[in-house]
Amino acid sequence: MSSADRLPGDTYDAGLTVRKQVLGTEHVARATNNSNEFTDEFQEMITRYAWGTIWTRDGLERTTRSAITLTALIAGGYWEELEMHVHAALRNGMTANEIKEVFLQSAIYCSVPAANTAFKIGKKVLAEYAEQDAAAAE
Repeated sequence: MSSADRLPGDTYDAGLTVRKQVLGTEHVARATNNSNEFTDEFQEMITRYAWGTIWTRDGLERTTRSAITLTALIAGGYWEELEMHVHAALRNGMTANEIKEVFLQSAIYCSVPAANTAFKIGKKVLAEYAEQDAAAAE
């Protein structure tokens, strides 16, 4: 569906806004710019439904949504998505300690090996953020 086909107030537009806020404008631009005829409808679907109807709801804070998402990704073993959502969790205001607590809880309910992988990913992302903070402070 092209932007000309969308109605004002469409869940796609709200979803695109939240998707950019949570994942970062650069990530969303990469995802949409790399889309093609085969993946266009998938990009439309996740923007409209995951971001436009779930992440825009008032019922939970974004930090809570991030915690739930991190847990689900650990349970499913979706490691690339987990890395992206650790970045998103930090952008949403979760602290490193809160992310650690989610990972510890996931060790019990998802598996210790899954949490072990999650901690490796989290450590990497947190180190990237520390480097960025140090560079910005110079």
